Amino acid sequence: MSKLSEGTVHKLPPDFREAISSTPKVLLLWQAITPLARNEWICWVEEAKKAETRQRRIEVGLSKMSSGMRRPCCWQGCPHRKRTGKV
Repeated sequence: MSKLSEGTVHKLPPDFREAISSTPKVLLLWQAITPLARNEWICWVEEAKKAETRQRRIEVGLSKMSSGMRRPCCWQGCPHRKRTGKV
């Protein structure tokens, strides 16, 4: 398997990497979206405080990416990414 692309700030964690790699439709989308979009998916998963929430976010993320969603919705975005103030 070729190396999966990472985010801009966050590295792809092993559990999310495995889930993406095992879902061909999601894998194609993952490789096509921007590093910033990948970063937001990773951060959204990693922000979960409980293991069951994290697992649910991985499952929901896979479902949403399977339907073509390129970023997590209803989420403020990665708080770890440095904001430039540019529009």
